[in-house]
Amino acid sequence: MMIITLQIHRFVDEKNWIQEYKVELKKGMTILEGFNEIKAKQDPTLSFTSSCRSSICGACAVRVNDNAELACEVLLESLVNRYKTNTLVVKPLGNFRVIRDLIVDWDPKYEKMKKIDPVVEPKAAFSPEKGCKQSIEDFDKYKKYAGCILCGSCVSECNKSALNEKDFLDPFIFVKAAKITADSRDRSPADHLRAVVQAGLWKCLNCQECTAKCPKDLDPAGAIEKLKAASIALASDGSVGANHAKAIYNDIYTKGLLDESKLAVQSEGIFSAALRVPTAYRLMKVGKLNMFEKIPENKEIHQIRQLIDIAEKEDK
Repeated sequence: MMIITLQIHRFVDEKNWIQEYKVELKKGMTILEGFNEIKAKQDPTLSFTSSCRSSICGACAVRVNDNAELACEVLLESLVNRYKTNTLVVKPLGNFRVIRDLIVDWDPKYEKMKKIDPVVEPKAAFSPEKGCKQSIEDFDKYKKYAGCILCGSCVSECNKSALNEKDFLDPFIFVKAAKITADSRDRSPADHLRAVVQAGLWKCLNCQECTAKCPKDLDPAGAIEKLKAASIALASDGSVGANHAKAIYNDIYTKGLLDESKLAVQSEGIFSAALRVPTAYRLMKVGKLNMFEKIPENKEIHQIRQLIDIAEKEDK
């Protein structure tokens, strides 16, 4: 018989503390079943959320040893084996306001989702009589993203949200935006794209934590990259992020090397880049930047261009 110790972070009436519970490990016992046993037999005041118990609703996500987990899906035994300990620390999801114990507030997240107008607006060709039919091929372009269960695991582990969530959408919202913009039935994908650009698309740190922690393998980081690529295709996207990506692409494709001394001007424009002159001066002073250096063409430029062309062809 193995006893599992769950050190659960409690939060009640603005008071925080860690409370320790011991649960007898049973074969096939999930984190959620551990919670239910505690609430039924040890402490009825412990608060958490759950519903389907089938990895469908996403309500039961928590952090265990600082990693987001779907409580109804993950076995306690697997966590013991992973961390080589029978003591597990349980916390509410990160980057959320905590309401009580392991319960977090979703309302601000849903409010942020409104920024992308998260509804498919049908094209004029559709009608109530004819419906909004599409081919299987068109459906396949976005069906993966339809699998988001709004569990919040991606938000919990997002480093950009932890740094500053005010100028950035949550990863699952970008997944929703990627789904809508790829939907052939929507009459104006460009409107959704402009909305995500304005809401901080290019501020993603590309840490991949959202993808690593998604229990449905939806790849939110990949969705963000697809949105970036789509926004670049919009002639109207003159954002700093888009210009930065274009500048890097042009340097690599034309010379095979990155000219970092010109990146600020190409990304932000002359006037905004001028504000960085003091930083550029300090870099030049210590030999880390040479504004007058001429970047030579990479000797293997032809192979580099071939790789880029192949990658673009495969992406299409």
